[in-house]
Amino acid sequence: MATRITIKGNIPAPILRRYEQYLRLEKSFSPNTLDAYLRDLQKLSIYYENQGIDFRTVSLQQLDQFAGSLLDRGVSQKTIARILAGVRSFYKFLVLEKELENDPTELLASPQRGVYLPEVLSLDEIDKIEQSIDQSRDEGVRDRAIVEMLYSCGLRVSELCNLKFSNLFLEEGYIHVHGKGNKDRLIPISQTAIDELRRWFVTRQGIDVKPGEEDYVFVTARGSHMSRITVFHNIKQYAAAAGITKDISPHTFRHSFATHLLERGANLRGVQAMLGHESISTTEIYLHLDRQHLREEILTCHPRNKMKGNKGE
Repeated sequence: MATRITIKGNIPAPILRRYEQYLRLEKSFSPNTLDAYLRDLQKLSIYYENQGIDFRTVSLQQLDQFAGSLLDRGVSQKTIARILAGVRSFYKFLVLEKELENDPTELLASPQRGVYLPEVLSLDEIDKIEQSIDQSRDEGVRDRAIVEMLYSCGLRVSELCNLKFSNLFLEEGYIHVHGKGNKDRLIPISQTAIDELRRWFVTRQGIDVKPGEEDYVFVTARGSHMSRITVFHNIKQYAAAAGITKDISPHTFRHSFATHLLERGANLRGVQAMLGHESISTTEIYLHLDRQHLREEILTCHPRNKMKGNKGE
């Protein structure tokens, strides 16, 4: 019997068909739950294919990185928990069917335990990405302003694409954002971001903007407002040109914005307000990042650790 959903990626079709039968017959899943599990498994299968990972030999670290990639793309912790439940189910099935000897998901933790730390860029890496953008091109002037806005204001990519001139209060040093859940917030904007925006405004004047798109801050060469996919693609290109090997997305700049603020002593509630998080627990993940940064600093700088590292020199 064919699967209800054609799953792309590198997990073999015969195994997928048997897994679907297992969920439907042995687990008695409803059609909607079955579809949800198969769709979530497709995310894993495509990730494996893109990363060159064999589903039979995947490590716990690689599964953690998969979960981290979901967080980097802005997937909520609740959704990640659901996806990982499906991943665990699939690998339990493989062990049950003697396709695998050991279950790599046994120690795979849930997002609520604060394990999935998003990728964060250093200030030097952000500068390198901005410097890799060709400023002689109109798109380059625009994209440098985009990167600076993502980092300086911690915007979601959808918020950036929908940003309008009527949302800008540059003289006052704020922007107004209509965010997730139809919630509005005011975000301070840095002078660096303002300068990049004003450079883009000069360039934008030479673009024939389509009717109805005039109020959008960021538009394409064809005059329509920017899409999320275009921003994702361009960020990947610039990161590669800058020699950044981390798996980043526009959301990575939002993570970096929050982490850098907390590292420098910003108030957690203030960061929550600027990010537009409904729950403080969502913002608290950046405290884990801050502690991880502190641990790395201690291991690098503490004389006891330095002595161990220098032994034999």
